Amino acid sequence: MGTVSPDHTAPEPFDFDQEVRSLVLDTAPRLFAVVQEFALDDGWRDAEVAAWGVAYQDGHADVTSVDARRRFSLPSPDRAIRHFALLDGVIARLVWLAPPRAVAFDPAEVT
Repeated sequence: MGTVSPDHTAPEPFDFDQEVRSLVLDTAPRLFAVVQEFALDDGWRDAEVAAWGVAYQDGHADVTSVDARRRFSLPSPDRAIRHFALLDGVIARLVWLAPPRAVAFDPAEVT
């Protein structure tokens, strides 16, 4: 059995800062809005942001209403919908600001 020599024999230098940035991006919580949709008298629909939330890796979420009067620590982001769809004709839904790990990393932006 023969062996093949690698084309590049020098090891790549370890970039600790890059590893830390990757760790942060991989474990960063995700930001979402709780949007309330409702019907208007003229038949059109309207919407407003009712709350902002942060979803963590373990699945739980912290949610705060835009007026800061209501705060919730919930087992999942979807539970926030229940708290903001209590009025007749109001539908609540989550709108995620970005998919997981969607942020492109630019080392020049890090100081």
